[in-house]
Amino acid sequence: MYFPWFIAKRFILSRKDSRFINLITGISIVGIALGVATLVIAVSVLRGFEKTITDKIVDFDSHIKVTSFRSTLPDYQKTLPTIETELKNYDPKITPFASKLVIVSSKKTKEGLNLIGIPDDSQPSLTKNIVEGKFDLSESSIVIGKKLADKLFLRKNDQITVFALKQDQIPSPENIPNIKKYKVAGIFESGMANYDDNYAYVSLKSAQNIFEIGDNITGYNIKLGDISKIDSLTRHLGKTLRYPHAVRSIFQIHRNIFTWIELQKEPIPLIIALIILVAVFNIVGTLLMIVLEKTNAVGVLKSIGAKRKQIIFVFLIKGVLLGLGGIILGNLLGYVLMKIQIELNIIKIPSSVYFMTKVPFLISYETFVLISAITFVLCIAASVIPSVIASRIKPITALRFS
Repeated sequence: MYFPWFIAKRFILSRKDSRFINLITGISIVGIALGVATLVIAVSVLRGFEKTITDKIVDFDSHIKVTSFRSTLPDYQKTLPTIETELKNYDPKITPFASKLVIVSSKKTKEGLNLIGIPDDSQPSLTKNIVEGKFDLSESSIVIGKKLADKLFLRKNDQITVFALKQDQIPSPENIPNIKKYKVAGIFESGMANYDDNYAYVSLKSAQNIFEIGDNITGYNIKLGDISKIDSLTRHLGKTLRYPHAVRSIFQIHRNIFTWIELQKEPIPLIIALIILVAVFNIVGTLLMIVLEKTNAVGVLKSIGAKRKQIIFVFLIKGVLLGLGGIILGNLLGYVLMKIQIELNIIKIPSSVYFMTKVPFLISYETFVLISAITFVLCIAASVIPSVIASRIKPITALRFS
């Protein structure tokens, strides 16, 4: 058996260690475990938050949105082939839409919202967010957000009246708003207050009729199979389509949200540094205590011919084992806590602030591996100083004062 490993194993399994040393060793392992668990949870939440926000925004908007500098885009059927050709290598899914602000009224109250008309066969991703009824866009059907439905005291199959301005002009006796009744076919809940409170969907043809825009639309929603080059594609498409088309990416439209997400990531390096610093001091302190405890043993090892390098490796191995114990325990603790939160939703968050009702986690092996690797390397580095100190113990001095 490898000599340093044999000695390190004897040190670890020895029952002659003082209870104080064992306590310090346990505290070190727990300290590393708590640090690793905290980092795993923090990084998983941030990654989950970013993914959840992006997915929800894409469900209700798109990766690239083409709108008009004027009120509408005419001859949209002729523009579709151009967009498809320019984006053919990125698996585009293009959905024309007509959208304007309207007032909706139920029997008890009125609210303003953004009414969006999309093709009946578009099958948007928000179908998975339906919590009542179904996603039906027949001529007189409407799908609304849950928060809005609660405000208007609406449920499935209830009637709702929509008022839309004619030619975007202020209503007057000579310019009466267009009025149409719809039946609530479905209610969706995204968890994002902005969408659940302000969006409603009807068929494209119905929206064109109530807005009185003929066969025109107000824009296109474009979803891509690959968004790695979304910024350059957005610029290229803007130059190709030209006026009156306005082309913006999801990151430009929702710049405030994504800037906020990036801001949340800023403290992470500092948190990592502080937690790792605590773990390093734990390991250094523990190994120094062990060195003092094992001074006599080190003296004996040196007197029978143990080399300085072997002594260093003995304490390095013990430091590595301390680190491994803390890393394994920390990963398990982090995983279990995240699973408990996912299943039981113990910590609730306000959707008006965080755009969702549940704490999001993106549990991936990359997060566990990266944090474990960084911690492991630093544990080894922290073990070097006590190991070198132990290797410099003189056998005569150690045996004399033992």
